[in-house]
Amino acid sequence: MTKQRLEWLDALRGFTMFMVVTNHTYGFGFDTNTKYSMFMSVCLLFRMPLFFFISGFLAYKASFSWNLRDTGQLIAKKLRVQIVPTVVFMTAYVAIVAKDFWERMEYAWTSSTKGGYWFTIVLLEMFLVYYAVCWVSNVIFQNSPDSPPGPGGESGKSREPAYILIILWLIALFAYATLYMPKWFTWYKGDFWKVTSITELARYFHFFLLGNLVHRFWPQVQRLLDSKWFFPLLIAVAFLGAGDYLKWHNLRMQWANLPRTLSMYALVMIIVAFFRNYASWFTKDTRIGYTLQYIGVRTLDIYLIHYFFLPKLPDVGVWFKAHPENFVLEGTVAMALAALVVAFSILTSHVLRVSPVLRKWLFGRD
Repeated sequence: MTKQRLEWLDALRGFTMFMVVTNHTYGFGFDTNTKYSMFMSVCLLFRMPLFFFISGFLAYKASFSWNLRDTGQLIAKKLRVQIVPTVVFMTAYVAIVAKDFWERMEYAWTSSTKGGYWFTIVLLEMFLVYYAVCWVSNVIFQNSPDSPPGPGGESGKSREPAYILIILWLIALFAYATLYMPKWFTWYKGDFWKVTSITELARYFHFFLLGNLVHRFWPQVQRLLDSKWFFPLLIAVAFLGAGDYLKWHNLRMQWANLPRTLSMYALVMIIVAFFRNYASWFTKDTRIGYTLQYIGVRTLDIYLIHYFFLPKLPDVGVWFKAHPENFVLEGTVAMALAALVVAFSILTSHVLRVSPVLRKWLFGRD
């Protein structure tokens, strides 16, 4: 990808992290939920799917050699970057907010969402599955006389064919669908799947793989985004899917999650198309581009720290419950407070990064 594309992608990652903080500000800070907020309901359709989409997009490395040594080093780095900071910050957060430390810690580790710190654990699981598939595929096809060339035709590069990832994406999509078919599937109710957060892995892994496939076929995807009919189609699918999920409820039983899923896919691609189309807005030469990129390269820091600074304003949530349908007002208040939370999180990150040891073990920076 060109430098410009990397810039808008970093800005997109920053926007997604900001929306995560905004939703947490609204949900945890105002002590309310999607039942009472159209703003939160709409944002939940795209914020985490988009985050995992970007992670999958960046995970694709066309020139990476998936040999045992390089793959092992990649896994070792991910284990250090994802596990150690999560354990440290989750423990510190529980120690501050919990009345009974050990009871709260037990609850956090046995729940699928890990007291809010599930994201890094689930992302690690996604990387491990993806790396394992790439390594196995590379071993199989590199040793085959009929092995396909790498994505760029280079020898010695990544050789896993795209159809392997397409098959994995379909499997992940099926696993996701089972979460919403309680009549036929109940596997996700077991304690093991909750403790390991594999239920959340099943919920979002297909978005990670979608991002990976979009990167693999980026020239074709760009032509699709530039076509006259595709973007209007995305708008229509997003509107109809979100409308049915949030308001109309025409589909019932096992089909009820279909419009929601379609709207999530459509919204992810709409936002990607928007940032790509207006890439000149999101360069470091523009104020909004510089700000979003600054947030985008510090997403791990912000995610780990922002819980400590979320406001506690339940009365605001009570007011919004009593005055529903205030989409713009809800969003404006939540985003304004989220900006303060992000600013304090970044400041705290800079303070901790003064120490080379903390910079390495808390934020993965050597």
